[in-house]
Amino acid sequence: MWRLPIYILKFWYLEAPFSLVGYFLNLNKSFFNAFSMLLMVKTFFKPWKNEYREGLVKFSVFMGIIFKTLFITADVFLFAVLLFFELTFFIAFLVFPIAIFYLPFIKL
Repeated sequence: MWRLPIYILKFWYLEAPFSLVGYFLNLNKSFFNAFSMLLMVKTFFKPWKNEYREGLVKFSVFMGIIFKTLFITADVFLFAVLLFFELTFFIAFLVFPIAIFYLPFIKL
């Protein structure tokens, strides 16, 4: 019975953060797969929509570079937002027990 606070602290500050980081890594991997960011980088200099008709190859490559640049920029922005929310949630998760304990003692 007296070890229960130790078990709770061990869970909250050792086990749960590792699980949460593992979840965030899977979420980031799913983000990259859903938004195909790595595929856009790999095929950056290939024609958009694989258009290889004569006379349209240079235009398709140019359009591919333009559209892929826009998509990669949007993906990087969205990934930065995702990382910000993950970091904010992780810090809030770690601070939550301390805040719940000290909040009643704060006089406004």
